Amino acid sequence: MGKGSNVQKATAARERNQKKLGKTPEERKAATAKARADSTAFSCLLCKQTFMINARPPVLYLHVTTKHGFDTVPATCFPALKDFDPEDPKGEKAAKKEKEAKAAEAKKKKAKNSADLGDLFDSGLNLGKKTKKKFGK
Repeated sequence: MGKGSNVQKATAARERNQKKLGKTPEERKAATAKARADSTAFSCLLCKQTFMINARPPVLYLHVTTKHGFDTVPATCFPALKDFDPEDPKGEKAAKKEKEAKAAEAKKKKAKNSADLGDLFDSGLNLGKKTKKKFGK
């Protein structure tokens, strides 16, 4: 029994050689550009300190309060902190308020629709013609 055709052997050898060569120059250039962009994702506008792309708003807020003092407005350092609430770092309170507002709006809409239906019935709209049953014929 053989160990496969020459075509299979050639493709396997080609794959092994590709792994040994590594990345192409274009791939290397793209990877370094991405790494540079990610490393300077957040930059403090006052002291020019950089933060990685995965830095969360609480980390950025901590930088503002520790480096620049409590009287500094966070949005002056990081524009991403414009709507940040330090009392609600995960945004749960804001999400809850938004959900309640949507529920209230839906309730008002539902009440309006039921009132419209009541108005239709009051104005003389009936459910439709009733047919009389005839017996014996």
